[in-house]
Amino acid sequence: MSQHKEIILRPKKDEFLKRFHPWVFSGAISSKTINLIEGDLVNVLSFEKEFLGIGHYQIGSIAVRILSFDEEKIDENFYEKRITSAYKMRNELKLIRSDNNVYRLIHGEGDNLPGLIIDMYGSTAVVQAHSVGMHADRKLIVEALKKVFRSYPDFNIFYKSEGTLPFKAEIDFDDSYIYGSKNETHIAVENGLKFKIDWLKGQKTGFFIDQRDNRSLLEHYSYGRNVLNMFSYTGGFSVYALRGGATDVVSVDSSSKAISLAEENVAMNFGDDSRHHSSSEDGFKFLGELPKGKYNLIVLDPPAFAKHRGAINNALQGYKRLNHAAFSKIASGGIVFTFSCSQVITKEQFRLTVFSAAALSGRKVKILHQLTQPADHPVNIYHPEGEYLKGLVLYVE
Repeated sequence: MSQHKEIILRPKKDEFLKRFHPWVFSGAISSKTINLIEGDLVNVLSFEKEFLGIGHYQIGSIAVRILSFDEEKIDENFYEKRITSAYKMRNELKLIRSDNNVYRLIHGEGDNLPGLIIDMYGSTAVVQAHSVGMHADRKLIVEALKKVFRSYPDFNIFYKSEGTLPFKAEIDFDDSYIYGSKNETHIAVENGLKFKIDWLKGQKTGFFIDQRDNRSLLEHYSYGRNVLNMFSYTGGFSVYALRGGATDVVSVDSSSKAISLAEENVAMNFGDDSRHHSSSEDGFKFLGELPKGKYNLIVLDPPAFAKHRGAINNALQGYKRLNHAAFSKIASGGIVFTFSCSQVITKEQFRLTVFSAAALSGRKVKILHQLTQPADHPVNIYHPEGEYLKGLVLYVE
């Protein structure tokens, strides 16, 4: 791939890049190299032909994701430097420990590698390309990872697709181990708790690492409470609630496979614990049929209701229905942990929707905590869109 293909912006459309925002929108483009194809590296120039950045070209509203604002070669050495920097930060923040080997190593724009996600589960790196360019560069990324983790015994790299990728190009994208021997153990440790991770067929990279700090907070509030974990997936919040001393914990998820994994995770940490029960059922239906006052701690962590801007209104209605049901059913003195992981929903929109649901329920509700993603999911200060996880902890009288 040539690094000399070019995109020239319209007049006065370079301000956002000069403020280090890493996206070039298609509407800002004046002209581009004729033979430009998805995944190509492209130099972005101002209308006056001033160099602004180099990035991956893609067909869509976000036409270029900027990798560097300097004129540099995008090669194995480039990726090694970026990955080393990201690893160093996680290490300095004490996220890599004997009792915690689950963390996000690369968080797209937050680590100045837009379109790339790398999650670590012990000695296995699970890599996801969210752009054609990152898919095209996967061999460079693998070589860089091998160098950064050369001291790790049994280091593996698993390459995983997202299912609904924004790829227009016809590209080969199979889930497979692309380095090392297959790791069949799939057991990782988060804050001293063991979890079986299904990176082969599970959602995302197999585990929702972004809720680690919020799970710890839930543990703090769980003692002596009856906990309902809605959209429980593989039971992360449930396992923390049990360690926190919850009297009773129910995990609810529409996926029977996820529920089965949740039960395995509970058993791995607590054996045959009679405090835990599970139900494979639709979340809205389960809440609708729930007797009032049965639970005094409810977790609402649904999948993203809106993956694009056109779905925002429907998503907000979904969050409103869900939170109204929880407010209506929770016992007096209960606590609700409620989340949205939809990037297109703003903090303000989510908070207003939860406020509307509270008002509709007629309950007195207080905000105890406002939650977000943890330090291994950093937000690039020049790219506020990277703050996707929003959460509230609410006390309901």
